[in-house]
Amino acid sequence: MFEKILIANRGEIAVRVIRACRDMGIVSVAVYSEADRDALHTQLADESVCIGPAPSRDSYLNANQIISAALASHADAIHPGYGYLSENADFARQCEEYGLTFIGPSPKALLLLGDKARAIETARNAGVPVVPGSNGALPDVKAAENCAEAIGFPLMLKAAAGGGGRGIRLLREMKEVAAAYSAASAEAQSFFGDGRLYMEKYIEHPRHVEFQILGDRHGTVVHLYERECSLQRRHQKLLEESPSPFLTTKKRAEMGEAAVNLARAAGYYGAGTIEFLVGADGQYYFMEMNPRIQVEHPVTELVTGIDLVSEQIRIALGAPLGYAQEDISLKGHAMECRVNAEDPEKGFAPRPGTIAGLHVPGGPGVRVDSAIYQGYTVPPYYDSLLTKLIVHGHSRAEALARMKRAMAEFLVEGVVTNCDFHLRLLALDAFCNGDYSVDTIEGMF
Repeated sequence: MFEKILIANRGEIAVRVIRACRDMGIVSVAVYSEADRDALHTQLADESVCIGPAPSRDSYLNANQIISAALASHADAIHPGYGYLSENADFARQCEEYGLTFIGPSPKALLLLGDKARAIETARNAGVPVVPGSNGALPDVKAAENCAEAIGFPLMLKAAAGGGGRGIRLLREMKEVAAAYSAASAEAQSFFGDGRLYMEKYIEHPRHVEFQILGDRHGTVVHLYERECSLQRRHQKLLEESPSPFLTTKKRAEMGEAAVNLARAAGYYGAGTIEFLVGADGQYYFMEMNPRIQVEHPVTELVTGIDLVSEQIRIALGAPLGYAQEDISLKGHAMECRVNAEDPEKGFAPRPGTIAGLHVPGGPGVRVDSAIYQGYTVPPYYDSLLTKLIVHGHSRAEALARMKRAMAEFLVEGVVTNCDFHLRLLALDAFCNGDYSVDTIEGMF
């Protein structure tokens, strides 16, 4: 067992990993920027180390500072959480060079699957359906225009090393390609340090369904079923649920098998997510793989009873999974809402500030993964996510009722949040009926 793990992240995911470490008897080390000196993860960890000024590039994205903090604190391993350096193959390789275990996939798998264009090629070779698109990254605008002519409109430009809705443009006419290419490439370079783009056919009114997978270092790979992630705004997920109200039992099994086959083809170990677009006709297409823990992982934990963060740690130690696909079953229904410090009435602009009052919901089937407390000042430098509200019920109807009840109880004073917006979403007929797509929010608000 590891004696000490450094968590190279902040916010609620850092708190989540610290708690997993404590459950497993492992000493935790938090890293923090100067802006996060009073953050919850800094206070909860057994040890904490300041790694630089507030900007992420000088702290949470500073690989050398994080490695130095791990060595100085005598940590055995580094858990990267999600975002930041979690998909950075160079960072994973750097950890290995300094004798630190990277709690995630191998650098090779990160290169193969963390790069969206390479991941698509890997999926194609594994026999997994892919959306028609460019064969790899597009070197320039002319290549993008030629590809667009061959594929046909509408289509999407996407960042090869992207995620979180950054570096994406929807194109419906050839005259849009040049400007969109320049803008998306610049955005991708700014957020990921990599301006490469690829192109794919745009599927009208699709659903976004992802499969959670786990693989150990001994060749065993399983899926933990799906999460429906179609309620999005500008490609940013707002609400997730499991199981999907759209998938049939047959389609669920087919997509789960495809996800496992792709992970095996890549020699993948650790936790990861295979993401698919599903058309109205039920045809599914591989979209990308996130080779890390996801924001929405608690949804899967509640319907399977498997602690994904603890499994990540066990896998990194070299332990076998200890169970097969037939041992995993779905139990009830779960939903997650992301509570952000943002103002829906003003274009969802971030609204940092000090939390003057806080009431967190509870009761049967309610879980809250949070990084906030009364008196905490939300800094303006990072993602606006404050809390994840997760519920579980025996049925979708019970889970929905519990989410409405819990969200109505959630009180945050001093900071504007999207809680009221979530209540509007939960009341939508399209959501209540399970008949929604990635376009639902944009089309109704």
